[in-house]
Amino acid sequence: MLDEAIDEDLEALAREVEKLVPGAKDSGEKRQPKRQALPAHLPRREVRHEPETTMCSCGCELKRVGEDVAEKLDYTPGTFTVERHVRGKWACTKCQTLVQAAVPAHVIDKGLATAGLMAHVTVAKFW
Repeated sequence: MLDEAIDEDLEALAREVEKLVPGAKDSGEKRQPKRQALPAHLPRREVRHEPETTMCSCGCELKRVGEDVAEKLDYTPGTFTVERHVRGKWACTKCQTLVQAAVPAHVIDKGLATAGLMAHVTVAKFW
């Protein structure tokens, strides 16, 4: 009898949790948190990173098939700006190779801050 009461309580708790947190019971997979986009009202400056050449090693011309965009928050005295780093993807239709410029080094790997923002934060902290 005690086991039945415990099972009923557990089911009631599961229903309450499902009401409060929809999708909590969807799957056992670990969900990756997603970073919110930087505010749209901030001015943006685009920095393009392209491969040195658009000729494949087999001699064919590479075709642009897409791009990866990474946005970084920058600070210049008095204004915040967004740097959009656009890295084009180029592919050869003959030999099926994909070419893309290397990711530039950042102050914090996978971070949003540029060197200007980090300098501002560091100076402001100890000022």
